[in-house]
Amino acid sequence: MDISIIIVSYNTIDLIGPCLESVLSSGCNKEVFVVDNKSTDGSVDFIRDRFPNIHLVENRENRGFGAANNQVLKYCRGRFLFFLNPDTAVSPNTFTSALDYMENQPKVRLAGLNMLNPDGSHQPSVSYSYPGGKYARKELAALNGPIACVLGAAMIARTDIINQLGGFDEDFFLYGEDQDLCLRIREKSYSIGYIEDAEVVHWGGQSEVKTPPVTLFEKKINAEYLFYRKHYSPQTISRINKSHRIKAYYRLATLKWSAPFVRNKAQLQNKISCYQILLKMAQL
Repeated sequence: MDISIIIVSYNTIDLIGPCLESVLSSGCNKEVFVVDNKSTDGSVDFIRDRFPNIHLVENRENRGFGAANNQVLKYCRGRFLFFLNPDTAVSPNTFTSALDYMENQPKVRLAGLNMLNPDGSHQPSVSYSYPGGKYARKELAALNGPIACVLGAAMIARTDIINQLGGFDEDFFLYGEDQDLCLRIREKSYSIGYIEDAEVVHWGGQSEVKTPPVTLFEKKINAEYLFYRKHYSPQTISRINKSHRIKAYYRLATLKWSAPFVRNKAQLQNKISCYQILLKMAQL
């Protein structure tokens, strides 16, 4: 078995069908797992009826992205693991291109793909720095390769390294787990790669379309601080907190000053709430 494809789904009934059709149409020797995190939109019945030959796991609770991926690792027979979001569609040569790249890059243990927006334009999917990285040069100085992390919506990894690391850190419920995994791989003296020839169309954020902006920001900043606490020294976190406090105080002051001139009061309040959350996190 070349590739074990893992898709974690949550209320994406409008997108999971085209995603699975593209996966099954793309060539290579593969197996497909879908882990459903207690969707309430009929996703499970739809997948079971339309795609009876894939491995479907139905969770009784939303376990989060990392935990849902991890729970099927022991069943995967592929030499490579392919983590894929349900709001994507792969090209016919995506898997073969990804395989060719990985087999010719022995130092790369995980690689991201060429992500495209639905209109065909390029979607940034590679980062050369970590959150708060400019304050953590000492912690990050010895890492291999220029790429810090890639977008978790589509990643290929060698099965052995993922098993060696125990999969994703399940403390990250939804955001930050891809950054954490990439960093842990680089700490093992391996590199993160990018496969330009392997294209994936990504709609993005579909499982969070009903999440209020302030709630979404709070989820992301909580994941960011979890990343800090796991990988950075207390001294580094103190410097990050100081920077965040200065930024939050400044932005809250300017938003308050501009309030009488702003027409969209709801948007203004969202911004104020987000900076208040940032300030609270930086004071903990």
